[in-house]
Amino acid sequence: MAVRIRLRRMGRKKSPQYRVVVADKASPRDGRFVETLGQYQPLAQPARLILNLERVDYWIEQGATPSDTVRSLIARARKGGDETVHVGEVDLEAEKARKAEELAARRKAEAELAKAEEEAEKAAKAEAEAEKAAKAKTEAAEAKEAEEAKAETADAKAEKAETAPEAEGDAAEGDEEEAAAEDESEKNKS
Repeated sequence: MAVRIRLRRMGRKKSPQYRVVVADKASPRDGRFVETLGQYQPLAQPARLILNLERVDYWIEQGATPSDTVRSLIARARKGGDETVHVGEVDLEAEKARKAEELAARRKAEAELAKAEEEAEKAAKAEAEAEKAAKAKTEAAEAKEAEEAKAETADAKAEKAETAPEAEGDAAEGDEEEAAAEDESEKNKS
């Protein structure tokens, strides 16, 4: 049985992850395998390689031949990785600390944004109230002017009314005198 150390594709569509496996040369890429030796995540930033080098050496001693890609990954793993591929598990404590810092920074930014929005809302509310007060003052001044104009009109009417009865009285006296004069002229005619 010819044995190879090769990659077995896992993951979702357009998001590949690979397992490094020992498999029979004749079996399909994603088919039966003998043992899993590690995993490779090429889309992680940077790419992540986890490989059990002791088991890799054992299988190479047993006559397994690595594929070209796996050979280069083994070489990188022996060097300890490089800028494009990191070797080993993700440090969970460091990852948690980084995520906590990002979360705290995001919450702080959101709080500052909310505070700024609240202050802007208060300023807009104060401006609206000031505008409303100015409008009320203007309306009060216009109402006062209208009342003064009404009062002046009423005074003018009252003054006119006071002078009108005197004129009517004079006119009434004139009418009475005319009526008396007409009566006398009628008496004289008869």
